[in-house]
Amino acid sequence: MRFRDKRVLNGLDIVIEDNKATVIMGRSGIGKSVLLKCICGLLAPHKGVIDIDGHNIVTASPRQAKVIRSAIGMLLQEGALFDGMTVYENIAFPLTYHRKHSPAEIDREVRRYADIVEMTPFLDVVPRELSGGMKRKAAIARCMITQPRYLFYDEPTTGLDPISAGTVDTMIKKLSDTVKITSLIVTHDVDLALFAGDTVALIEDGRISAIEARAEFKRPESELRTRFIEQREILHEEYHANRK
Repeated sequence: MRFRDKRVLNGLDIVIEDNKATVIMGRSGIGKSVLLKCICGLLAPHKGVIDIDGHNIVTASPRQAKVIRSAIGMLLQEGALFDGMTVYENIAFPLTYHRKHSPAEIDREVRRYADIVEMTPFLDVVPRELSGGMKRKAAIARCMITQPRYLFYDEPTTGLDPISAGTVDTMIKKLSDTVKITSLIVTHDVDLALFAGDTVALIEDGRISAIEARAEFKRPESELRTRFIEQREILHEEYHANRK
């Protein structure tokens, strides 16, 4: 995958396990979110295969791609709730938009998923009155209400204070443990990866350079964690050098 002369993803190869949480790590701007958008069919890579349930979304027809995408829920950065809607209306939106459910069915599903993410007391609240963590939880419920097979998280804890980030970490882990769903989490949050990831992978130079199970990643001598920290240190050095 490239943009003009810049190659972002180059020979990236990874298998996402069913009903597990896979974390993709890497420094900012390295292509993590681009990878999610390619898998969803929102961006078209110049070549390669993205196999989802036996279908290659890269070569799929618009109709086939729509069917494939219907199995995917995606939590966008910062939640992307509709400001003019209440939490209830935001969660209900995917069902009301497609007009395939009765009002009673929509109400039942909204309350079901609001309960799962512990947002029932806030259904009549608008986003501006919510904390950052609460916005993310409401957005997760909106993703879940269509009962996707796959749930993608794009930097779910970015911009949150440590307590709110911990709340979101816990919610992602809870869903991974209690709901049969395959999760793909893009993040540079080591704490989230340690807590919620069954498998952790690192992107470097457009490809997966290291991949470890959670138990390996937790070890102090983890190669992946060491390389990720080195990435951050290089960025810090470049930043300070440019300011001189």
